[in-house]
Amino acid sequence: MRITLIAMASFCVSASLAFGGNIPTLNHVRGEYVEARTADVYTGPCFANSEIGLAGDLAVMGWKIEKGSFDGVNLDGLSVMGVIHADGTLGDYARPDMTAKSVLIMDQRADAEQRLALRNFAQKMGGLLLADIVRVEYRPIDFTLDGNSVHSATAVMTAGTLAKVETRALSDKDQICHNEAVWYQPLTKLDHAMPAYTLANDFSGKGLGTSWNYSGNRGSFVGTFQLEE
Repeated sequence: MRITLIAMASFCVSASLAFGGNIPTLNHVRGEYVEARTADVYTGPCFANSEIGLAGDLAVMGWKIEKGSFDGVNLDGLSVMGVIHADGTLGDYARPDMTAKSVLIMDQRADAEQRLALRNFAQKMGGLLLADIVRVEYRPIDFTLDGNSVHSATAVMTAGTLAKVETRALSDKDQICHNEAVWYQPLTKLDHAMPAYTLANDFSGKGLGTSWNYSGNRGSFVGTFQLEE
């Protein structure tokens, strides 16, 4: 039976090629990620409840692709960022169908083919949060991650002067009620993530009806991602 199945699979691939069909493209991308929101993600229940519906509707998220391809296009070393303005507190468990408008910022080094692949990759990773892209910008994007691991790292991601996320590792001094936990999960699927302290969460562009310069909260994540499909 195993031999028969292998033979059938081989025949299907050959037939697909013979009749001009396309074999599904494998996407394999890995790299590092950072996000910052305008509400705490590492917090206690009383603080989270005080912010729900009132804060946390804005965020900047960014992927630095170390290696890989998407839609068959090589994206080694390129980055992409999403700037989000949601219609409620991001991560609200009572709002799984939350909608948002977004600005997509793409690495200006990407060529036309890579730009399309980067957009598709970001929308795959961002889901509903990046479904409604109202503006696309092209900027030099820089990402640095200083530290031995995401547990202790300081992360900085900038898109020229348009957007910036800067974080540091959390410490015991950042606890207020000493009942803190990871209240919200990251906005994208990650292999590993750690909550972090926000030193900068800035956006000064157009398209979302607002801009912000936000810092001084426990509203960030730093992590790594790997997409295989």
